[in-house]
Amino acid sequence: MWQMLRAGRICSGSYARHAVSSLMLGPRCLFSLESPQCSDCKCRQTNQAGDNNTKFLRPHSHGACFSTITDTVLVQARDPSQLALEIENAVDERRLDDAWKAYEKHVHMDGLPRKSVLSKLITGLAESCDAHWLNQSYSVVSHAFEEKHELLGKEPLIYLSLTLARCALPNLAINVVRKLVKMEAYPPVAAWSAIVAHMCQTSTGAFLAADLVMELGYLFQNNRVDPRKKINHPLLSMKPNSFTFNIVLTASLMFGTTSKAEQLLELMPRIGVKPEVNLLIVMARIYERNGRRDEIQKLKRHVDEAYGLSESEFRQFYDCLLSCHLKFGDLDSAVDMVLDMLRKGKNAKRSLEAAKAVLEAVENRKLYFPYGKTEAENSCSSERPISNSQMPSYVSFFKDNGFARLELEARELLKVLSDKLQEQVGLVKSEHGILHPTETMYAKLVKAFLEADKISALASFLVKASKEDSPVSVERSFVVQVINACISLGLLEQAHDLLDEMRFSGIRVGSSIYSSLLKAYCKEGQHDDDITALLKDAQQAGIQLDASCYEDLIQSRVSHSNTPGALHLFKELKNSNVMKSGHKEFQTLVQGSDDNEAALMTRLVEEVRSGHTVDHAVHDWNNVIHFFCKKRLMHDAHSALNKMRASGHVPNAQTFHSLVTAYAAIGGKYVEVTDLWGEMKVLAGSSSMKFDQELLDSLLYCFVRGGFFLRAMEVIEMMEKSEMFIDKYKYKSLWLKYHRTLYKGKAPKVQTEAQLKRREAAIHFKKWIGLT
Repeated sequence: MWQMLRAGRICSGSYARHAVSSLMLGPRCLFSLESPQCSDCKCRQTNQAGDNNTKFLRPHSHGACFSTITDTVLVQARDPSQLALEIENAVDERRLDDAWKAYEKHVHMDGLPRKSVLSKLITGLAESCDAHWLNQSYSVVSHAFEEKHELLGKEPLIYLSLTLARCALPNLAINVVRKLVKMEAYPPVAAWSAIVAHMCQTSTGAFLAADLVMELGYLFQNNRVDPRKKINHPLLSMKPNSFTFNIVLTASLMFGTTSKAEQLLELMPRIGVKPEVNLLIVMARIYERNGRRDEIQKLKRHVDEAYGLSESEFRQFYDCLLSCHLKFGDLDSAVDMVLDMLRKGKNAKRSLEAAKAVLEAVENRKLYFPYGKTEAENSCSSERPISNSQMPSYVSFFKDNGFARLELEARELLKVLSDKLQEQVGLVKSEHGILHPTETMYAKLVKAFLEADKISALASFLVKASKEDSPVSVERSFVVQVINACISLGLLEQAHDLLDEMRFSGIRVGSSIYSSLLKAYCKEGQHDDDITALLKDAQQAGIQLDASCYEDLIQSRVSHSNTPGALHLFKELKNSNVMKSGHKEFQTLVQGSDDNEAALMTRLVEEVRSGHTVDHAVHDWNNVIHFFCKKRLMHDAHSALNKMRASGHVPNAQTFHSLVTAYAAIGGKYVEVTDLWGEMKVLAGSSSMKFDQELLDSLLYCFVRGGFFLRAMEVIEMMEKSEMFIDKYKYKSLWLKYHRTLYKGKAPKVQTEAQLKRREAAIHFKKWIGLT
C-alpha cells in the first residue's frame, strides 16, 4: 500500500492515476506504460527519513518516469507465491545458492514460506551433506522454531538431525531432537536411537548422547506417563529402550565418560527398562572403571546363568572382575581366579585333541552342523555395512515408515563400538573357548605382590601356577621369568628369596637363573655372603654354572683383593671342564627378538618401570562416599570425606563427582558445591588431581542453576582452556528457565563491589550463551 501512496506523491496530473493503477497491476505493467503526456511530468526524488532504498530518478526530461525503478522495489512488489515456486524449483535442480537467495527474499518480503516449501528447503539443504548447507538448514529450523514452529514438520526435522549426526555435527543434531520434543512432535525411539548411534562415533557426540537419554528418560521416571491413555501413545513411542541404553553406555565406555554412564544405569530401573543379556557385560565394565567391585560380584551370578553370551563377552566380564580385585589390592581373590582358570585349562587340554578332530570334521563338512552359517549368510555378513553407505534421499527415508533401515544402521554401529571395546581387554585371553590369564595379568599380579612385600605369598602362587600350567621347558616357566625380571629391575634380594622358596618347594629351576643372579651380585659388589650362599645352593642342587659366570666371579674376587677365593674358583672351573658359553644370557633374552619365552618377564619389567602405583584405599573410601551420596545422606558423606583426608588419602575426581551429583539431585545446596570447588582448585594446584569433562560439566550445571555466575565463568574458563566441549544450548535453556529476568533493568546507582562483580559475571555469561 505504501508503494502506491508514494507513487501518487511522485507524479502529478492525470498520470498519477495511471501510475497507481500500474503498481496495482504489477511491475511489468509499470514498465509497459508509455504516455506522451508524461513528457512534462516532474519526477522528484523522495528524501523521507528511513526510506533511502526506494527512489525514483529522472534520467531524461522525456520518456516514462517509471522506467528506472530500482530492483528493491521490484522485489518488494513480487508475488510471494512466485518466490515459493522458485525455492522449490531451485531445490529440485540442486541450485542451493538460488534456493537460499529466494528464501531470504521471501522472509524479507512476506516472512516464512508455507510448511511444504519450508520442509523441502530443509531436506534439500540436508541432502547435500555439506557442512555449510547443513548449518544453513539448521538456521532455518531455529528461525522457524522461534517465529512459528507450526511450520516445521516432524519427518523433515528427523531427517535433518540424522544427517547432522552422520556428518559429525552432534551438537546441532541433538538440538533438533530437543526442538522436536518441545514441539511435542515426539520422534519414535527407532529414529532417534539411530541419530544417537551416529552421534556416539565421536567423544563429543557420546557425551551429548548421554545427556539426551537422561533428558528424555526423565520424562518417564516413576511411571509419570500413563500407558493406558491413548493421548500418551506418541510420547511413549519415544521412550528409551534397552537397545538405546546399550548404544550410549558402550560409547561412554569407549570415550571414558563412565560417571555419566553409571547415572544412566541408575535411571534404567526408574523408567522400567530391563537390560538385555549383552548389556550385563557393558554394566560390568562400567562398574570396573568406577571401582564398584560389589556391583560386579552381584552381576556374576546373572552372567554365569545367562544364555546367549559369547566367548568374548565372558572374557570381558572376567577381565573386569580381575581388574577390580587388583584395584582393591585383593590379591587372594585374584590368585584364586587365576589358579581356577589354569586348573580348568589343564582339564580341558586333556580332551583338546578330540576337540580339534571335531573342529576339523566340521570344517571339512564331514559332520552336519544345523546352526552353522551357510555360504550365502557368510557373504552377506561380509558386505559393507549400511552405516558406511551414502546418505539416503529424503524420499527413500520418508518411505521407510517403521524406520527399519535406521534400526539396522544403529545395530551395525553398536557392533563397531563393541568390537573396539573388545580390543581393550588385556588381562584375560581365550583359546578354543578356554579362558587364560595373559602376561599382563601375571605382570600386574606379581607387581602387586612385590609392592606389598609379600614374597612368600608370591612364591606360593608361582609354585601352584607352575604345577597347573607346566611349560615345555623349565626356562619358560613363570618362576624363571619372574625371577629374571626381578634381577633386571635390581630387586636382587627378592629374586634370591624367590629362588630359595622354589628350592624349598621342590621346584627345580635351570642354571640360567643362578648365573644371572650371581652376575648381578658381582656387578653390584659387596655381596660376598650372598654369593657364597648362592654358590653353595647351586652345588647342592647339582647346578652346573657356565664359563662366563665363573669369569665374572673370579673378576669380582680379584677386584676385592680376594686372591685365595679367585684361585679356588679358577681351580673349580678347570676341574669342571665347562665349555665356553653354551648359555643364552639374560640380556639376550630381554633384548631378544620375537621369542615368546620372555614375554612375561618383559611385561613385568615394563609394568614396574612405568611407576604407576595404585592407592587401594582410595577406591574403598570412594565407594563409601558414593553409597552415602546415593542415599542422599550428605552429612555422612562429608564425614567420610573428612576421615579419608585424615587417614592421608587424597580425594580424586571420582570422589568429588559423587558429591556434586548428589547435591545437584537434591537441589538448593549450591553453597556446599562452591566450597567443594574451592577445595578442588587447591588440590589441583598441589597434587596430580585432574579435572575431567564430566566433573566440570556437573559443576557448571550447579553454578548456573543456582545463579553463581562468578564460579560458573571460572569453570567455563577452565574448560575452554582444556578445549573441552560445552553444550551452550543446555545452559541457554537453563538461563531462560530460571534467570530470564535477572539483571534486565538498569544497574542501581549504589551497589557494593561484590554486587557489581556478580552483575558483571551474569552479563558476561548471558553474552557467552548468545543472548545479548
